[in-house]
Amino acid sequence: MIKMKVTFINPPQTNSKYKFIGVVAPPLGISYMAAVLEKNGYTVSIIDASALEMTWEDLEKAVQEESPQVVAITALTPTIKQADKSAQIVKKVLPETTVVMGGYHPTFNYQEILEKDYVDIVIMGEGEYTMLELVQTLESGGDLSQVRGLALKGKVTSPRPLITDMDDLPFPARHLLPMDHYRMLNIKTGLATMITSRGCPMQCSFCASAALHGPKLRKRSPENVVDEMEHLVRDHQVNTIAFLDDTFTLDHRMVEAICDQIQERNLDVFWGCTARVDTLSDDLLEKMRKAGCIALFMGVESADQQVLDSTNKNITIDKIRQAFQLSKKHKIRTIASVVLGMPGDTKDSIKRTVKFVRELNPSYAIFSLATPYPGTRFYKESFEKNLIKVKDWSKYTLISPVLETVDCSMEELRKLQYKAFRNFYLRPGYILKQAWMDGPILIKAIAGVIREVI
Repeated sequence: MIKMKVTFINPPQTNSKYKFIGVVAPPLGISYMAAVLEKNGYTVSIIDASALEMTWEDLEKAVQEESPQVVAITALTPTIKQADKSAQIVKKVLPETTVVMGGYHPTFNYQEILEKDYVDIVIMGEGEYTMLELVQTLESGGDLSQVRGLALKGKVTSPRPLITDMDDLPFPARHLLPMDHYRMLNIKTGLATMITSRGCPMQCSFCASAALHGPKLRKRSPENVVDEMEHLVRDHQVNTIAFLDDTFTLDHRMVEAICDQIQERNLDVFWGCTARVDTLSDDLLEKMRKAGCIALFMGVESADQQVLDSTNKNITIDKIRQAFQLSKKHKIRTIASVVLGMPGDTKDSIKRTVKFVRELNPSYAIFSLATPYPGTRFYKESFEKNLIKVKDWSKYTLISPVLETVDCSMEELRKLQYKAFRNFYLRPGYILKQAWMDGPILIKAIAGVIREVI
């Protein structure tokens, strides 16, 4: 029996959350699913329309050429419109093809997605083994209502248990991706993304990760992680890796073991990761730096302790200061992530936050506008309190205001964000200091911010 052909689509992402800082990253989720299908003997392709900057006509032609029996499309909240249009194109070109959608937004908004006649099935939550079982069931003519983790028209099947043995997953199928098209800060680089774990025990109100991946940290072994790093350097000429774990630094022993493995194998690669400010220590940062860590992405969120507490962030202002001081000491670049306009924020508290970030003096700063994504406690509370003023998902980019605070209109929030970016990036002292460290990267970063935000 000839096995089904499956194509995954990462839609043209004109509204990617991080487009404004020039990040085009490989789509990890669909690469994992593709790898599991390949391991089980299926012919798989990936159309990364975002990285290839495809037009809709390009996408239509690519779908026609592939002519798969199943198409799976990944979607986030700001890109759901693009995912919708991609699905429409597939059904127009290949009316008999089964169209599947998955990712954060479809998981939490499956009813809205399945109202469309061009989407047949939604995968909810982790997709690797759900996708495999779905394709096997379609192939055998079996009953889809028996496949766990699906939303079908008129039925939601029982949830699929989370993957417990993370080492059992094959490495993402990056040979199916246009690896030379990914960039960081608008610079094409040998960039790859990785995860070392899934799940997050933290319960920050604005994050949907725990809802999708569970509240328990499910870790890969350090050996398995560094095996993948080695594979990336050797087979894909990667020189920079971004770890996209919700919090890479949550388990110190795990991080230390990864660093030891990198050094034991003499692996020549730079990497950056996410970090909670309350998980860093002098010893840990020293070890990370020696193993190639060059950047930390840290959630600062606010300089107002009340706002931090209301988001369930469980960090203090002192911890934030300490984390940035320690990172500077070890000459590791820092990216401060800030959220302006959380419930309880006022003009004064926002201005204090912006001033606080300048005092921290990180290498880079991202001033996002508070955006309640489906699946988060923040969305639920904002919806119940009627704070959400914009229903158009394409505006959920962190740049467009979608809700109002206690004393800030949406227009005022946008102006405060503009001022925050301008006053941070256009400081002569900052430009001189950072240009000495990062040169053209900084210029491109500032140009990207000015183009998209200012």
